[in-house]
Amino acid sequence: MKLTLIGHDDLYAVEQLQMSLFGSDAAGEAVSALHRSGSYITASTTITYNGQTAHGIRRFRTASETVRLRRQKLQQSYYAAAVKLLPTLPPWGALSGVRPTKLTTKHLLEGGTESSANALMRDVYYVTEDRRRLAMDCSKSTVAAASLLAPTDISLYVGIPFCPTRCAYCSFVSRSVGKRTELLEPYLEALHQELALTAKLLANSGRHVRTIYIGGGTPTTLSCDQLARLLDGITDAFDLSRLLEFTVEGGRPDTLDAEKLLTIRRHGADRMSINPQTMVDEVLRRSGRPHTAADVLRAYEQAVAADYKAINMDLIAGLPGDTPAGFRHSLDTVAALAPANITVHTLALKKGADLFEKRVDLPSGTDVAQMVEYANLRLRQLGYKPYYLYRQKYMSGSFENVGWSKDGLDCLYNIYMMEELHTIVSLGGGGMNKVNLPGGRLERLHNPKFPEQYIQQLDSVLAQKHALFERMG
Repeated sequence: MKLTLIGHDDLYAVEQLQMSLFGSDAAGEAVSALHRSGSYITASTTITYNGQTAHGIRRFRTASETVRLRRQKLQQSYYAAAVKLLPTLPPWGALSGVRPTKLTTKHLLEGGTESSANALMRDVYYVTEDRRRLAMDCSKSTVAAASLLAPTDISLYVGIPFCPTRCAYCSFVSRSVGKRTELLEPYLEALHQELALTAKLLANSGRHVRTIYIGGGTPTTLSCDQLARLLDGITDAFDLSRLLEFTVEGGRPDTLDAEKLLTIRRHGADRMSINPQTMVDEVLRRSGRPHTAADVLRAYEQAVAADYKAINMDLIAGLPGDTPAGFRHSLDTVAALAPANITVHTLALKKGADLFEKRVDLPSGTDVAQMVEYANLRLRQLGYKPYYLYRQKYMSGSFENVGWSKDGLDCLYNIYMMEELHTIVSLGGGGMNKVNLPGGRLERLHNPKFPEQYIQQLDSVLAQKHALFERMG
């Protein structure tokens, strides 16, 4: 959709809302204008879509203008026009960001009440009732997780950017290994050097590791011996006396067996993620997942036998060839296992993923909405509560990804990382360091994306780690 600005240059604020409401491929035209006259400023929007035209207007006093208020009124006027043209109410209203719970969490941490936070989401951002409840539940989990932190605490992310093969929906930076494993050992050698330096810098800084997350890619692409060496390297190098949780992203069940799951558990990790994405074999095939639903059940039983404190399972609403009935089957099958966490993602079509170009046989927005609503209703009925959420660009139906937990077993790393409550120190290829600085500022420092780059540029990676700890002070 073509977007024209008149009288202002707040492109990002309006463009992101437009993308959230109409998607990236919508045909039409929108004009966002700001007009100043005397003591009032008027934000107006005119949208032409599907042969119809609608208008939205919001006014505010010139004396009250701030950048935040101006952008808010521009978005409100855009929403007021868009909602007249859309077939259903957008679940997240005029919110365009990927972290809607930051608003409610900030409100609660600053002394606001649940009632006033709900009013903020309803009256300023027009969020629907069910999404307001979702955000409030997640914010309450965030407030509880924040209470466990001291100013000197950090979390540690270790990236293993390798997968056996690439899934059709995947846009993550990773190398498909297949039978070519020659990069694995050089990568691990470089990673151990970064681990050793980071542990030394951390000890000298007086900071403590509270959560560890090994992600990817698919970390369990590594062999048992490689995983054991990596985990020993972490537990030997770092002071983990204040560690709250240690997660390994097992991911695909075709990379897991009883020996590997036991090895990971015996070397310090207490949380495991096994991600079927769907329990319908034909949908797995269309998604490029070379395993079956039976493999998921086998891997889950083996993880239970290995005695993990918590097991997470991921599902995706909107995969190619899936239907509301198929998704209900997947969710019910996974929920019957009673894992500690179930994360329900909504398919996001991103550049770099095979599905971005093909987009064949994808469920409609209406079907995806049914999948998401069923998950929300059914998981609450089964005693799960939402504990973290985020949105993505190019997401089917402009919905969200939600982590659900039971029995007080929230994955704290997910909360700390998504809500940016403290510094995340990332190691390995594709890692992003999020450094919380005084005054609420956040600085991001990226490691090289691909394994080859990471190995070749290790000296600069290590130099950046020195700089990171200098910034933290």
